[in-house]
Amino acid sequence: MADRALTREAMLNGLHDIRLPADAPGGLIAELLAVVGCALIVAMLLGLIMRGITVPRKQPREASPQDRLAALAVLPDSERHLALLHLLKSERPDKFETLSAQLYAPGGAPDISTLEAEVARHD
Repeated sequence: MADRALTREAMLNGLHDIRLPADAPGGLIAELLAVVGCALIVAMLLGLIMRGITVPRKQPREASPQDRLAALAVLPDSERHLALLHLLKSERPDKFETLSAQLYAPGGAPDISTLEAEVARHD
């Protein structure tokens, strides 16, 4: 250790920020690029935050039973029959309950036109 105490000026110089000498490799250009890089990162984060705050979220429009029936028209009969049963269960569970007791009986499943009429009916 040093035998003498630090002078006030030496202590204040020791508290200053450590900086590379101006003639160090990269020097001023490296510092400017570091500042620009940090500024770009901060700007990008602020942009993402602002976009998340200001952009309204669009709620997808729920398809009506008629739209869903029209989409089922292209399916083969066996798949269409099953899809109509699922649609009837989601749209009119009360009517599905009355039909569900007959579903597993031989010949108990209603035909496609009956299912379409029940799905399309509004209560």
